[in-house]
Amino acid sequence: MSDLKNQIRADLKEAMKAKEKERTGTIRMLLAAIQTEETEGTKHELTDEEVLKVVAREIKKRRESAEVYAENGRQELADAELAEVAVLEGYQPEQLDDAELAELIDAAISETGATSMKEMGQVMKLATEKAAGRADGKRLSAAVKERLG
Repeated sequence: MSDLKNQIRADLKEAMKAKEKERTGTIRMLLAAIQTEETEGTKHELTDEEVLKVVAREIKKRRESAEVYAENGRQELADAELAEVAVLEGYQPEQLDDAELAELIDAAISETGATSMKEMGQVMKLATEKAAGRADGKRLSAAVKERLG
């Protein structure tokens, strides 16, 4: 079992003992998403990297839901989604700041030799690998477009 998955399970026990209802619910949802990922297709135990991808996907879902709720005047539901995001972000590696992100993208562009938007796919593939969960895909994409555009 991956170290990260063990940590998540330990955090669930801790949250349950502390009677932290929201945190317990969020961690349970995350474990359910991980279990679903493990049982879909070929059954296999997820690695830490795969668990991080699940965490990132769950964060993205929550942010998108919060955005929709806020647009439709349901701020209390948006706040609940953002509270879940805060819990889930605890399992992600430290995020890159703007300067580090720019440096990473410049390195990816120089490695691929990209000069125009036509090569954005190559740059994104390399930048995503290098970022390894430390930057959101939307943020990466916007930064690559800015550099190549």
